[in-house]
Amino acid sequence: MNNSQMTLSDKITKWIKDYANEHKIKTLVVGISGGIDSAVVSTLCAKTGLPVYAVSMPIAQIEEQHDLSIAHGEWLTNNFMNVEHLVIDLDKVYDRFHLDMLSINMDNELALANSKSRLRMVTLHHISGANRGLVVGTGNKVEDFGVGFYTKYGDGGVDISPIADLYKSEVWDLGIELGVMQEIIRAEPTDGLWEDGRTDKDQLGGLTYEQMEQAMKDPNSKYSDQYNKIRSQNLHKMKPIPVYKNE
Repeated sequence: MNNSQMTLSDKITKWIKDYANEHKIKTLVVGISGGIDSAVVSTLCAKTGLPVYAVSMPIAQIEEQHDLSIAHGEWLTNNFMNVEHLVIDLDKVYDRFHLDMLSINMDNELALANSKSRLRMVTLHHISGANRGLVVGTGNKVEDFGVGFYTKYGDGGVDISPIADLYKSEVWDLGIELGVMQEIIRAEPTDGLWEDGRTDKDQLGGLTYEQMEQAMKDPNSKYSDQYNKIRSQNLHKMKPIPVYKNE
């Protein structure tokens, strides 16, 4: 099959596998949250035929989100012999960390939400390091290069990003093509870091992914001002780390 005959999912699957083979990677490691992005990426990883660790990492998780993560992990293992689904409960690790931060008067809600993301990334990199693996990112184009809606050194701390050049609408289309569970496709997007269940839309000033896509594609969109305001606050995440130049 030549490149023009390949579907988008085939092209991304080949890209992941080629990268892994080029760098002598033995396993792929991906966190699954019950959301569409991680469901699509973990399925693309599974399609490579390489050994895959799909990892659910609940931290004070809302039950419905955790249920979707577990259901998708079971779907993966039922459909792909090369996938192992790991469930690692990080509640105790997080609770201890939270207590230590309380003891030094550092109890900040946003910082703690980001720390959850970083604890999950530490877990994924440990699994990767123990298995000559690669941590595969699940961020899409709107999140990673649009509004910077991710945790620096958390879910942004990955080795490769297969869907980071895809708009959210394209990710949803891929999910349908790949046969991802309808419950996941229909679920309201959320980062799963808040115990009150707030969604991505709640955190992004009421903007939906469709509206942010419109603003990215059309600078004159009625959503552009709000989009650019959010983007400007997060540009530091998308730029290289500043380095002092010793002249």
